[in-house]
Amino acid sequence: MEFQRRGEPGQEQPVVLVDEVAYDLRDLTADIDGDFLAGDGIARVRQALQAGSLPQVDVTGLRYGPPVARPTAVVCIGMNYAAHAAESGSAPPEVPIVFFKHPNTVVGAYDDVAVPPRSEATDWEVELAVVIGRRARYLPNKAAARDHIAGYAVSNDVSERDYQIALSGTQWSKGKCCETFNPLGPSLVPADEVDAGALRLASWVNDEPRQDSSTADLIFDVEQIVYELSQFMVLEPGDVINTGTPQGVALSKKYPYLQPGDEMRLLIEGLGEQRQRLVAAEVPHGAGATAITR
Repeated sequence: MEFQRRGEPGQEQPVVLVDEVAYDLRDLTADIDGDFLAGDGIARVRQALQAGSLPQVDVTGLRYGPPVARPTAVVCIGMNYAAHAAESGSAPPEVPIVFFKHPNTVVGAYDDVAVPPRSEATDWEVELAVVIGRRARYLPNKAAARDHIAGYAVSNDVSERDYQIALSGTQWSKGKCCETFNPLGPSLVPADEVDAGALRLASWVNDEPRQDSSTADLIFDVEQIVYELSQFMVLEPGDVINTGTPQGVALSKKYPYLQPGDEMRLLIEGLGEQRQRLVAAEVPHGAGATAITR
């Protein structure tokens, strides 16, 4: 079962796919969002499918929107694969490294990604995204996290490494929050249908292989991440957690950084594939990057 939002930005319609057949969810919910997830929306959809009460809908050719609408937070875990920490010149962390992306970075799985003005270090990062289904605060243990996870999706934590490192002031979010820097989807797959600890994830640039790893190599698994985050913040339904990327990014200096005209392709087995074209960001007249200094 795959939850999707199909249509142009701001006009996406909620659907569920079962064996590649799409069913319209608009009789059950206006959108796939935090309210839907918190209101046992996934269970209600299963009941409706079993009852045969959902109409089929043709979504052929319709854009893939982000599979969850308007997340209130995008929380990210850094250096969560040991080999990626090594290629970045860092030791594996002893506790989760946490940073944030602005929620408006989230776009659809096949939407263009805009390279910022004068960027010379835009990078790709395939990641397993966790979508929260129930409010999580001060969870008592790691096992309790399972009941708060709605599902999983493919995420691309696009990063501008100069902004992240040279201009960061020791925090990373400057390099993570440029517009379009978090393609998500195409689908949200319910948590009980996914073995999040054994998923292959991979990426390509211009059809040349870059990353190829498994979530079995996560330093902090998804339940540990949700448990630990709940000790420091309240996670709300619909929030997205990017769980980290494996080795094989341009930061390693093994590959060139991205340029307009390049194409990224990302895959997580069981969750789907996404693809984005890199374009130059449109800059308003009179604006630009002239104020950025090193």
